[in-house]
Amino acid sequence: MADDIRDITIIGGGPTGLFAAFYAGMRGASTRIIDSLPELGGQLTALYPEKDIFDVGGFPRILAKDLANNLVEQALQFEPDVVLDEQVQEVVRDEDGFTLRCRGGTYASRSVVVAGGKGAFEPMPLPASGYEELLHKGVEYSVKDPTVYKDKRVVLVGGGDSALDWVLVLKDLAAQTVLVHRRDGWRAHKATVQRMEAAVDAKEIELRTFHEVREIRGTDRVEGVTIFDNRTDEETTFECDVVLSFLGFKPDLGPIKDWGLELVGKNRVKVGSLMETSVPGVFAAGDLVDYEGKLDLIATGFAEAAVAVNNAVHFVDPSARVNPGHSTSMKVFKES
Repeated sequence: MADDIRDITIIGGGPTGLFAAFYAGMRGASTRIIDSLPELGGQLTALYPEKDIFDVGGFPRILAKDLANNLVEQALQFEPDVVLDEQVQEVVRDEDGFTLRCRGGTYASRSVVVAGGKGAFEPMPLPASGYEELLHKGVEYSVKDPTVYKDKRVVLVGGGDSALDWVLVLKDLAAQTVLVHRRDGWRAHKATVQRMEAAVDAKEIELRTFHEVREIRGTDRVEGVTIFDNRTDEETTFECDVVLSFLGFKPDLGPIKDWGLELVGKNRVKVGSLMETSVPGVFAAGDLVDYEGKLDLIATGFAEAAVAVNNAVHFVDPSARVNPGHSTSMKVFKES
């Protein structure tokens, strides 16, 4: 149990939270990261570690897992406390700042930066018989290690970036890849759609548009699926080893909804230009915040993290400057 008070506690260990931890350490603030997942990296490691990212400054192209590793290395250089697989249930103001009540105990902090992404990961379930029973027994909603599917017969469900990205990766590993989508329109980048269509033409991918999964069969593992044409209700049954469902995730702030922060709708935290919430001393950054002009991008989250942390530092110590100046001139980075 960590009872020692920290200047800043960052809730969330994804890209925004990790950059916030780096910035807090750079400012000399004692820092703690609390994350509900068992490893740092957020969606980068939990959902799409093998996906290429193109819109982060300084990296023309980088794998999500590599970006996560870089962010972890950057964040941990100032040795923040890291508490994983722990969910913050309450944030309560007290005379010293805040008490964060978690499933495993309590943590004290002088300020808080909420960087929890879109909240809890809640995948949209595949409305098919056998989905719940075979979840994590051949049915998955994310891919961590694509080599697991080498020489497997894989069915992918969905029409967005994740489904198309992974079918393009797995077509060269799996024995068979079948892409099932309920319509013939796509919610993915045009270039990705074109690559998928080219792979279909080359018979590297079997495409079933206007089809949905009715049943996933198997006992201890997935053994096959039944799909149906949603225009005629005609069924097709075939054997497979894996069903990957990429129907997206529904945002859910979870316990954050009950912390007394002003919300926008059901799943956004309202912040001002200083990334301050309606509760003094609690700041927020990343995909869960809302303000005019908000963009849900990793690059934007980095900037919001810097603003939130610098103002949290000033909140904890009013004599501290909000603007820290350029890192190139900071003593903390000078060689001794």
